[in-house]
Amino acid sequence: MSLSLLSRYAFFVACVLFTLASLPFLRYDWLWPFTILTGALSLVGLFDLLQTRHAVRRNYPILGNIRYLVEGIRPEIRQYLLEADSDALPFSRAQRSLVYARAKNEQSDKPFGTLVDVYQSGFEFISHSMRPAPKSDPDSFRVTVGGPQCTQPYSASVFNISAMSFGSLSANAIRALNLGAKLGNFAHDTGEGSISPYHREHGGDLTWELGSGYFGCRTADGHFDPERFAEQARNPQVRMIEIKMSQGAKPGHGGILPKDKVTREIAETRGIGMGEDCVSPSAHSAFTTPIEMMRFIAQLRELSGGKPVGFKLCLGHPWEFMGIAKAMLETGILPDFIVIDGKEGGTGAAPVEFTDHIGVPMREGLLFVHNTLVGLNLRDKIRLGASGKIVSAFDIASVLAIGADWANAARGFMFAIGCIQSQSCHTNKCPTGVATQDGLRQRALVVPDKAQRVYNFHRNTLKALAEMLAAAGLQHPSQLQAKHLVRRMSATEIKLFSQTHVFLKPGELLSGNISGEFYQRMWAMARADSFDALDEAA
Repeated sequence: MSLSLLSRYAFFVACVLFTLASLPFLRYDWLWPFTILTGALSLVGLFDLLQTRHAVRRNYPILGNIRYLVEGIRPEIRQYLLEADSDALPFSRAQRSLVYARAKNEQSDKPFGTLVDVYQSGFEFISHSMRPAPKSDPDSFRVTVGGPQCTQPYSASVFNISAMSFGSLSANAIRALNLGAKLGNFAHDTGEGSISPYHREHGGDLTWELGSGYFGCRTADGHFDPERFAEQARNPQVRMIEIKMSQGAKPGHGGILPKDKVTREIAETRGIGMGEDCVSPSAHSAFTTPIEMMRFIAQLRELSGGKPVGFKLCLGHPWEFMGIAKAMLETGILPDFIVIDGKEGGTGAAPVEFTDHIGVPMREGLLFVHNTLVGLNLRDKIRLGASGKIVSAFDIASVLAIGADWANAARGFMFAIGCIQSQSCHTNKCPTGVATQDGLRQRALVVPDKAQRVYNFHRNTLKALAEMLAAAGLQHPSQLQAKHLVRRMSATEIKLFSQTHVFLKPGELLSGNISGEFYQRMWAMARADSFDALDEAA
């Protein structure tokens, strides 16, 4: 027998021999614990030898299990022992600590200077004024959403809860988020899973997200039901309607909740039957062209009683959005708002290839949408929201400076109610009760306490934003412009955002005198009657 073979089986053989040798001496009480331990390990080793799924365990009985045990706790070991404060995987410890401190009303000031390398390429900052302005009341940081075709405009906070569905989140998580939104007077997006009873308990303002499954307003075969939509949309708690075209984590990808995971509550909330899979198609059935999409927006606005109606998308093919813009001009129908979701977003599970390699990052998507609307003289009629890894006041300021009117956050508010980034959202075993339907696990999430933390996080973040604005000589977020933000390009060069990005002039797309070859080509490729591109213009 080779030395290698002996080393691989030595521990297993030792356990077996000790167990067998100790059997005649079990009259000694002190020997029992050792015999039981080695006997149990011997059975584990025997099972390892007989099983056929794991080669490591077959070659290293008993000891091979250590590999799987260590791998199982690797994320926790990395997060708590090895991860640096600045490692964003996907959120850094510094980012999480900031949210936790603000949610708990604890001191979030940093002593002894920044830990950020201010000479590293990509470093960003806001330049301050020699004449700082008086600090404004954060409660005034609001934006009116509702264009000329809207009869019930909504005054929205510049910082709101992004889309997360009941089903993905627990009932207690939804309760806490909505109560926090009620306390802080800001909006809570329902996600595409429709309006659950837990969204309604505390009466916080809702943005009802309408996905391709039309949950909460669907026919038996999964198509849009106008009557059921009107019944829910006219509820005073629903303040805005948002059509979900795509989401950051998996744009262009449908979803399925297996029938085994569809509880009675989820079935009743979404309007689906028990015992059947809950399917979100990858595309809408209510419209197939940009023009039909505009008519659907007009229909929803009428059915809701004139409330703001818009859509959310993670930007994909640029000509498709420009096709939507051409449809606005052709039909005269305008959405009241557009939310740009970045590919860096995503609270739920998604295929790795989609998470890593599909969709446009939020800033590039936001800038493209903003420029398109400016170039068509529509920007003042349509509000823009932005979402994607936003947790701090600077995050909010950085998107407002390049075109957004407000910002949404999902994972930031998850941290506020206790999320520890265990990345087990899709397993139903969330350790903090946030992303699970396990009644015992979600019982750990105490709603009144977490709702107060949601309120604190929102309030303290906007207080920090007010201080940043005052330092820059500004009094309202709407005054932020690209010239106020700066990015380091290299060790020896910094540039204003206004220098690093292309900004179209008002009416530039209409005039035909378009600066920038990219925008010119995309505009030529776009068509209002189809999401397909005009190939001859490509």
